[in-house]
Amino acid sequence: MCGCRATLWCVHPPTGTLPVPSQPMAQIYRSIGEKYGVKYSENEILSRYRRAYDQPWGRSRLRYVNDGRPFWQYIVSYSTGCSDAQYFEELYNYYTTDKAWHLCDPDAEKVFQALRKAGVKLGVVSNFDTRLRPLMQALNCDNWFDALAVSAEVEAEKPNPTIFLKACDLLGVEPQDAVHVGDDRRNDIWGARDAGCDAWLWGSDVHSFKEVAQRIGVWV
Repeated sequence: MCGCRATLWCVHPPTGTLPVPSQPMAQIYRSIGEKYGVKYSENEILSRYRRAYDQPWGRSRLRYVNDGRPFWQYIVSYSTGCSDAQYFEELYNYYTTDKAWHLCDPDAEKVFQALRKAGVKLGVVSNFDTRLRPLMQALNCDNWFDALAVSAEVEAEKPNPTIFLKACDLLGVEPQDAVHVGDDRRNDIWGARDAGCDAWLWGSDVHSFKEVAQRIGVWV
């Protein structure tokens, strides 16, 4: 049991601990892109996507600035070989809809309600652009949280401790009173701990939302 006053959650499309893609990214890039002339296979798209995403983004110290369009235009163009503006807009807008995502745990809402009822504040820490808020509204989960710290808005990306400190500030808690739950050891675990928070690795330290609640001392 931990005596934390707040939990921070990694919400980082296309990965994360809350929304997950309803279909593989490469499948969507190809299926939408076929009418725009995309010829690469799904495996080729995935390989090129990973290569592009892992490269330093030279235009800014942040990948996601405001709506993130320049970054995502580069990613889509490199991944698919297609620079068609209409293709990009259709793909970009698709990922703000509930067709593109689903919640990874059917108990999520029940668990978050129980945590809030017990007085635990809930926040989101996300490396993403300004589409995150409309995405969470589309999934009807935006009102589950007391605060959102989105990298495009706070101008800091995980593992920079600044984004975790901002989340704690928005929640009105000290870092030592917060635990962050995320699925990336470097960005989530090391970043949160550098900020003074506790941190649990999703899929290793905890495997479900119920387990997170139980470790905090809230039974659902």
